[in-house]
Amino acid sequence: MIRLFLRDLTLAVRAGGGFGLGLAFFLIVVVLVPFGVGPESQTLRIIAPGVLWVGALLACLLSLDRIFQLDFEDGSLDLLATAPIPLEAVAAMKAAAHWMTTGLPLTLAAPVLAILLNMESGFGWLTLSLALGTPALSMIGAFGAALTVGLKRGGLLLSLLVLPLYVPTLIFGAEVVRRGAEGLAVGTPLALLAGITLGTLALLPFAAAAALRVNLR
Repeated sequence: MIRLFLRDLTLAVRAGGGFGLGLAFFLIVVVLVPFGVGPESQTLRIIAPGVLWVGALLACLLSLDRIFQLDFEDGSLDLLATAPIPLEAVAAMKAAAHWMTTGLPLTLAAPVLAILLNMESGFGWLTLSLALGTPALSMIGAFGAALTVGLKRGGLLLSLLVLPLYVPTLIFGAEVVRRGAEGLAVGTPLALLAGITLGTLALLPFAAAAALRVNLR
């Protein structure tokens, strides 16, 4: 399992769809927003939590189709399906590798980029909410990638399938940052965000494995 995890990390970096592309997209979103809504500090401060979370969500979408597609095309996925490794564990490891190359860099970069949106407080809550929420984004993305792995040009369909499932994580993640920046209690949205992540990590590896088995028949 560790070798599979390290292999996916290496492939993600070498293929050019890893953390570099996600970070570049995240930076572009944050830089362009002030040009669109204006340079008013108060406006930017109000919309910063939502913009940062939307940017991180969209950056995660960029590399979702690579989670299983490359292995499907070269036959590695068939070998993994017949290997003495549970397919559920394969799906979980691939989601973990996606998070390491996409979600974790976005989490670490978000407080720095938040300064561009004139955020003055709540940096700790921003980092915590992304650290809790991005694993759910990767696991949901792995489930969507498993559903569309056998389809040609399934990237658009993957986005359409995954985006509605991302909405609860987006809502509660942005709410944690907003309340934290305003000095309000964050217990309820933080608990709901953690519950969503734990639920996806517990259930979606089995759903992803079932989808892979159907597509590999």
